[in-house]
Amino acid sequence: MTSANTTAPSMSPHRQDGESYRLSLPNTARSAGIARRFVTSLLTGTPHYGVVDDARLCVSEVVANAHRHTRTALIRVHVTVGPDLVTVSVADDKPQTVPSTSGTYDACDNDAVQEGGWGLFLLDELALAWGSDVCGCCTPSHKAVWFTLAADAGSAA
Repeated sequence: MTSANTTAPSMSPHRQDGESYRLSLPNTARSAGIARRFVTSLLTGTPHYGVVDDARLCVSEVVANAHRHTRTALIRVHVTVGPDLVTVSVADDKPQTVPSTSGTYDACDNDAVQEGGWGLFLLDELALAWGSDVCGCCTPSHKAVWFTLAADAGSAA
């Protein structure tokens, strides 16, 4: 497995303890909304309620990107809810790395927004860390884009 574009390598979803939940979705326009409701249901009423809005926005963007830019049959969402962190990983069958934002987004640059959208910029702004993993060893078969949010224990519902 190869990691790319991580903002904090130690935050990889593969190193987090906690409860894990998985959802497989057909690659349809409705998938982002379903993933959004799934993440909301996992975090509502928990000590992580303070990150629900950020988690909803980020998972919507990543799932929508998988829908728009791949022909994968299934989009797989994996959520790990740990004591201090919430990590969401979205996998598709396009084994190409995700471009890094590297601070190159300019809110006044309409060409950048039209060409690439705001999804990765939002991950940069909202997530404690994010990245993508290309999986499949010698023959890459898929990628997972993940993000980690810091749980806000003071906002429990």
